[in-house]
Amino acid sequence: MDSTKAKAWKTQLHTIVFESNTKAGKAFDVIILISILLSIIVVMADSVLSVHNRFGNLFYVLEWIFTVLFSIEFLLRLLSVTSPVAYIFSFFGVIDILAIVPTYFSVLFAGTQSLLVLRALRLLRVFRIFKLSHFLAEMNFLGRAIRASIRKIGIFMCFVIIIVVVLGSVMYLIERGENGFNSIPDCIYWAIVTITTVGYGDISPVTPAGKLVASIIMLLGYAIIAVPTGIVTTEMAIAAKNKQQKREACSNCGREGHDEDAAFCKYCGGLL
Repeated sequence: MDSTKAKAWKTQLHTIVFESNTKAGKAFDVIILISILLSIIVVMADSVLSVHNRFGNLFYVLEWIFTVLFSIEFLLRLLSVTSPVAYIFSFFGVIDILAIVPTYFSVLFAGTQSLLVLRALRLLRVFRIFKLSHFLAEMNFLGRAIRASIRKIGIFMCFVIIIVVVLGSVMYLIERGENGFNSIPDCIYWAIVTITTVGYGDISPVTPAGKLVASIIMLLGYAIIAVPTGIVTTEMAIAAKNKQQKREACSNCGREGHDEDAAFCKYCGGLL
């Protein structure tokens, strides 16, 4: 009987903490989101010296209140899932940890509390609260396309690095170590700035041959800047699916984004 009550209590807690289809669940998420917004405002305001001098002590107290609140929330999430370890290493689990760790670290390392602006990432939960789960589905779809493109983009970046090293070395020979091209690393820096079309202008060639090479790099920059976009777009077209996704969070690991007809979690294999 006790185990039955414990299971029912855990299921109810999971519904409140992870789902938003009940009044209690929606109220829980809204309170957390408001707390996140307020905590971000406190961190930003505390970074302004004049405001910090007036309200620094108040901000310090408020920050610890928010941290304790988010710590309790994190523990509740761990208690409501079957596999706490799986949730800890999930996307939202990592973000939850990043939201509370900086305050505890600030006791030992001064200045780390500024990292608390990472709490803004937790506002992604607003998609679930207002039934905008299709945004999460699109985010997962984009993530799959990017992961599928990593190897191709990596090869492309190696090709770009070879280009900037070669052309940077050529510029060092052409400019003869003058006009800011004092070393091959300086020339490579210039080539990177030029091929990415950033163009700081702190280093520029003056010789006709140098200007010719610079023109070639600029044209290459416009030519290759569209390559990563094309790679990702192709992967998105390949990975495109018409399946809708459930709003239900897995009771085992707490993750969302499952296909509408899925009976088991695609991350941990738990029953949905």
